Amino acid sequence: MSSPLYQPSRRLFLASAAIAATSPLWTVRGAFAQELTRTPDQTEGPFYPNKLPLDTDNDLIVINDGITPAVGEITHLTGKVLDAKGNPLKHAVVEIWQCDGNGVYLHTEDSKGKQDKQDKNFQGFGRFVTSSTGEYYFRTIKPVPYPGRTPHIHFKIKQGRKSLLNTQMYVKGDAGNEKDGIWKSVRDAKQRDSITVDFQKVKGSKIGELSAHFVIVLGVTPAE
Repeated sequence: MSSPLYQPSRRLFLASAAIAATSPLWTVRGAFAQELTRTPDQTEGPFYPNKLPLDTDNDLIVINDGITPAVGEITHLTGKVLDAKGNPLKHAVVEIWQCDGNGVYLHTEDSKGKQDKQDKNFQGFGRFVTSSTGEYYFRTIKPVPYPGRTPHIHFKIKQGRKSLLNTQMYVKGDAGNEKDGIWKSVRDAKQRDSITVDFQKVKGSKIGELSAHFVIVLGVTPAE
């Protein structure tokens, strides 16, 4: 039986297809590689989970077979992983992690003394293996700020056991960005814009769902 890492559930696959119409089309190929903006490498931070949850699929809203969703604005997060030549990177592992709606990470050092605040229904970490077209999909919450940081989601891209990139994705228009040292550390305006993403309302959603699309461009061309 395939593990959740390599076989997302049919429910999530259908959800991904349902929102595809809200995502931009990306047909970049090698001929246009010079037009691409490389995604900047950023700190992994101190709160990559030091103990992975039992559930590491791409639905961070519900844990295992739970029926109580996490607190927050549900966001359908889509995107693509491209290599340095603009070609889609297939079968790459995309990992994301972020704090819950109360600003607490899935990490023993961060959750220490905050058990009463921590959202037990938020998975906090997820994985997805890119398709043949380099695409990925997560269902999560819109990131929230916590002391010292503007809202963000951490990303790690892997191929096999090799880590190819650590970066962070930010919310376009959030007032906290200009005060955030890590966001401001990206000096190149195009690179900074590339990691600052618009969160849009999903048309027809009765519960106020959002969509966000984040294209990741690697600075290298990994070996097949």
